[in-house]
Amino acid sequence: MSATSVIGLQWGDEAKGKLVDILAPAHDIVVRYQGGANAGHTVVVGKEVYKLHHIPSGILHPGVMNVIAPGVVIEPNTMLLELEGLEARGLRPRENLLLSDRTHLVMPWHLVEDQILNAQVVHGENIGTTLRGIGPCYRDKVGRTFAVRVAEILSANVDERLQVILEAKRKLLHGLASEEQMSSLEWEPIASKVHRWAKELRPIACDTTTHLLDELDAGKRILLEGAQGALLDIDHGTFPFVTSSNSSGVGVSSGSGIPAKWVETVL
Repeated sequence: MSATSVIGLQWGDEAKGKLVDILAPAHDIVVRYQGGANAGHTVVVGKEVYKLHHIPSGILHPGVMNVIAPGVVIEPNTMLLELEGLEARGLRPRENLLLSDRTHLVMPWHLVEDQILNAQVVHGENIGTTLRGIGPCYRDKVGRTFAVRVAEILSANVDERLQVILEAKRKLLHGLASEEQMSSLEWEPIASKVHRWAKELRPIACDTTTHLLDELDAGKRILLEGAQGALLDIDHGTFPFVTSSNSSGVGVSSGSGIPAKWVETVL
């Protein structure tokens, strides 16, 4: 079987979430493949309004598996609140959701970095981020040295690695961050959060790339859910007023791990 991709042609808010919700029952899997919590998809079911940020818009259909692929960066607190909110409304999102163990995490220092960078005025204006730490997280992903993936917080030596990164980040941010911002970068509160994230995310974390390729080979129908819009693409959009990932069609394969040959339909 082939895959279908839903992509916005502008700067977001083109009703992609609504379209994915409509198309989801005709597919076996819905895949979110790029972006972070700055993508807000609103789905209305009857009188119920659901606002989704990390979780794919197919989550409202119990018979459809939902996958967060490696191209996404997640802020775990936001994602867990989203899961808990859906559960409070009678849904069971953890039963039909998989999270790539290669997904990168927005850490507390990324939020501080985003605040500092967004305050910088260049040529009379700033780039206007959502202050969710997404750009700094993608920057660390490409830089590699300070990157943190889901698999790493599930490992036995997570504390040792994160303490090294935190110490380096505090040194880098000293002189730029305020006292209040620096106070948010203390080890104990961060460690407590990370251990909770690991406990909550472990049951749904897996190698989604292999999973999706196996499902395609088995004839499953996949729906790829884009975030933001094509004009926000980091390489092909209205730079520098763009997002930090490939939000146009070129991001489908790199973010999901699904080769372009499988993407037969693009909406």
